[in-house]
This record gives sequence, C-alpha cells and structure tokens, in this order.
Amino acid sequence: MKGKRDKRRNDYTKLKGKVFFQMILITAAAAVTVYLLRHILRGQIGNRIVRYLVNAFHFENSDAQEIYQLVIRNNMEMILFVVILIFLAVLFRFSLSWFTRYFDEISTEMDKLAEESHEEITLSPELDFMENKLNQIKNNLEKQKKAALDAEQRKNDLVVYLAHDIKTPLTSVIGYLSLLDEAPDMPPEQKAKYVGITLEKAYRLEQLINEFFEITRFNLQTIALNKGKINLLFMLQQMADEFYPMLTPQKKQVSVNVPDGFTLWGDADKLARVFNNILKNAIAYSYENSIIDISAEQQDKNIVITFTNQGNPIPREKLETIFEKFFRLDTSRSTNTGGAGLGLAIAKEIVNAHGGNIFVQSYTEKTVFTVVLPQK
Repeated sequence: MKGKRDKRRNDYTKLKGKVFFQMILITAAAAVTVYLLRHILRGQIGNRIVRYLVNAFHFENSDAQEIYQLVIRNNMEMILFVVILIFLAVLFRFSLSWFTRYFDEISTEMDKLAEESHEEITLSPELDFMENKLNQIKNNLEKQKKAALDAEQRKNDLVVYLAHDIKTPLTSVIGYLSLLDEAPDMPPEQKAKYVGITLEKAYRLEQLINEFFEITRFNLQTIALNKGKINLLFMLQQMADEFYPMLTPQKKQVSVNVPDGFTLWGDADKLARVFNNILKNAIAYSYENSIIDISAEQQDKNIVITFTNQGNPIPREKLETIFEKFFRLDTSRSTNTGGAGLGLAIAKEIVNAHGGNIFVQSYTEKTVFTVVLPQK
C-alpha cells in the first residue's frame, strides 16, 4: 500500500514542480513590479508628471508639486495595489490558460479512446504518467475487443461446423430409413445392420443438438452450487464404468487411484460434469491400448485430482486457450471427437465457482489435466 502511495506521489512530481516554478515566477514578477513602481513614481516619472501639469495646465511649480503630492504620493499604496491586482490578474489568466491546456490535451487524447483510434496517445512530458495509463487502458480495450471478436468468430464458425455435422447424420438417418421403408422384405441380417447404423447416427444427431442447446444457454445461466459431501472414489469409479462402451472399441482403460473414503465438499452434479468433460477429452485424444489414470491426493487444504492420458501433446500455443468458449483442439471437426468446444470451458466455470483452479500440462506423449478444489 505504501509503495502505491509513493508511486502516486511520484506520478505528479513533474507537474507539481512546473506549477510550483510558475507560482515562484508570478510572485517574483509581482515583487519586482512593486519595487520598480515605487521608484519610478518617486523618481523621474514623478518629475515628469509635475512638468506635465505645469506645461499643460499652466500651474505654478509649487502647485503642481502639491497636486502630485496629494494625488500620487499620498495614494501610493492604493495605486500600487491596483496596479498589482491588474498585473496579477493578467498573470493569473496566462497561468490558467497554461494549466488548462493540459486538460485540453487529455480531452483530445481521450477522444482517441472513444473513437477507437489506432494512434498512440501522446501528452506533454509533465503528464507522462497519465499518458502511460491511458495507453494501457487503450491497449486493454483493444485486447478485449479482439478477444470478443475472436470469440464471436469462433462461435459463428462453430455454428457452421455443427450445422454441417448435423446434416451428415441426418442424411444417413433419412437414407437408411428410406431403404427400410422401400424394402419391407429385406433380409433380417441386413435390416438389423441398417437399423443399427440408423440408431448410431440418431444418437450422434442427438449429441449435436444438445451441443447447440449448450451454446444458446452457456452465457445465460448463472452457476448456483448445491454443496454436499461427496465420496470421490465412488463418483470417479461410477463415471469410469459409464464410459466403458467408449473405451472398449479402442481397448482403452481407466485406472482410478483414489484413497478409500476420500471425501470432497462441493456440488456433486456439477463436479461430475467437470470430471466427465475432462475424461471425455482424455478418451478422445489418447492412444489406442493406453491407460487413462485418474488420481487424487490432499495438498494442504486442497484436494488435487489429476487426469493423465497417453497421446499426442497439445501444442504450446493452444494450452492457454483450451479452456476458452468454443475452442476446439480438433480444427478438422472430426465427427467422432468434435464437440461444441464448451466442455472444458464449462468445467473451468464450475471449478472457479467452487473457489478452485483447473489447468493442463502437456508433454511429449502425456497430457495431464489438474483440478484443485478446496476441501471445504
């Protein structure tokens, strides 16, 4: 806190120094003016005033001297006071114009923020601290705008991809149902094959429709937690069993290594969704005949759960964006593994709502997703 106060004071040092120097100049100028006026009015200027009265109005020299004494010498303080007031008013007006030009500069440069100009904000050297802050704000606004545009573009691209993906299974469903309708005497084996393919495509179609639903509601829902005590081992084992049909075709396995009786405090339904999304991602991108390891341990006051799979590494540049909305690692939008790109983004939102953290590390042939949750 003290460092921030010192920095704030230092920010204004140049400006305060210049203002102080300006005030010193004004004070010095006023003092010099008073000194000069006193000597001028009492010296040659006084004699000239007397001669002017004699020559212009034909006064006697003694009468002119007396008039000068009564009007000027006796009212010297008042005359000086009026002259100084006029002088100070002129100097103050000049100083005010000098000072307010800083506000004009700031106002002009603020227009660049409002107009979203690409020009850098430049101010006088005395306002370099303000210049730095305004440029920082400008850069942050540009980054936020770019991020919003990128997110919107990813969302639009995703909608196009999903529309394309939906059309593919729908075409298959219609095609195979048409064949079944046109050939009622089709051999049972062939009919069973067509029904199986149709059912598989219908399930895929349902999955894609559900993903469309996720897109529409993702930004509208507020995550409300209904916390309770969770048996972590039971939850993860049950989830691994549910993924058995996805694991078997590629001879993959899930190994759950969690101490018996390990408990977690949180929203069971929403955390199950977090673990489900991470495991689904691990299955989609792991090698055949590989084992996906799920482990948990206590570190200080946190529970740390890791999902480790063997597979191609995630590119370094994508590690930072993998938890963003509508991000898809498989840009080729594979029909089998491609999703709406919301699974990990939703997982991050849920973990953050629990006061935890989620991150990923990727090595040559290993990727580790880590979820850190407070024990209570």
